[in-house]
Amino acid sequence: MARLPRLSPIGIPQHIIQRGNNRQACFSSEQDFAAYANWLKEYAERYRVLIHAWVFMTNHVHLLATPLADNAVSNMMQALGRLYVRYYNREYRRTGTLWEGRFKSSLVQSDNYLLLCSRYIELNPVRACMVNDPAAYRWSSYHSSALGVESDLHSPHLEYIALGSSPEHRCEVYRSLFQELLEEKLISDIRQATNKGMAIGNDRFKDEIEFNLDRRVRPKKAGRPRACHRHEK
Repeated sequence: MARLPRLSPIGIPQHIIQRGNNRQACFSSEQDFAAYANWLKEYAERYRVLIHAWVFMTNHVHLLATPLADNAVSNMMQALGRLYVRYYNREYRRTGTLWEGRFKSSLVQSDNYLLLCSRYIELNPVRACMVNDPAAYRWSSYHSSALGVESDLHSPHLEYIALGSSPEHRCEVYRSLFQELLEEKLISDIRQATNKGMAIGNDRFKDEIEFNLDRRVRPKKAGRPRACHRHEK
């Protein structure tokens, strides 16, 4: 069965995950992280994608991004993935695939959910018990959003800009958001939506996406199991 085309409407943020094949490492040195970040910036600019948040883990990547053109995210991820695999295979004298199939993605409602998703992404190293504070992990957008470190990769979303009237105020307010833990249900919802290509947001947002794009963006409701008949085999 042919795969459905990705949902990638212009102007709607997406949470993107790219995993290493069989959960194997796809970053083995600081040089690898730096190379990936540099090429992500290059291809995001080329294909017109705004990168709002990111974290590069040893065996996977999370991005929060908004496409400004048709197929922008797919074009960016395909070009980036191919180039990085060539680099990694050459660097470590290996062959074969590096990524676990296609990247996964989900649409994210800007209102109320975008900053939650950003926190989910930047807290990944904390949930993985790699650090106790997101500021202690280098390869994350937390340094830009919460600490004001300039990055050519970072494109602040309007929801982030609305946090304050100055860069310093925005950083202060954003840091304060991390004083509250993310609810386990929200973490589960974000994971499920991204793995299944659904949407993260309220029912109104999902209704609008389904109406405008004629695609289901929420899991099917569980129905009653079909009754078994005596003569069925």
